[in-house]
Amino acid sequence: MMARNWVAAAPIVLLLLPSSASAELTGLDRLHAQARVGNKICMVRHEHYGEGSMPTRRAAELMAIRSWSGFTAFEYGRPWGNYRLAAGRKMECSESGGRWVCKTSARPCRPANLRVR
Repeated sequence: MMARNWVAAAPIVLLLLPSSASAELTGLDRLHAQARVGNKICMVRHEHYGEGSMPTRRAAELMAIRSWSGFTAFEYGRPWGNYRLAAGRKMECSESGGRWVCKTSARPCRPANLRVR
């Protein structure tokens, strides 16, 4: 019984492990149209979102950026998760009851000089 569970889980585990040729990229980025923007490659119409809630506006902004970066890097690979490279960045914050909530959205971008196989 234990061996059968491992065999069933093996394909999922193998998908999550990076291969040596694509240790930085997941390949899922190819699902979205991309275009060169200066020295970056950016997704054309695909945005990611992040949100943070903290006692100060700055901390909430940083948490929203970390949320955006973390999920984007998880989905497409680390090069896509750099918020500073992202296109169309938007940050909206509001304060209520002594807590700030910030929400960000942006189109993922990666360096254009990154070798992709």
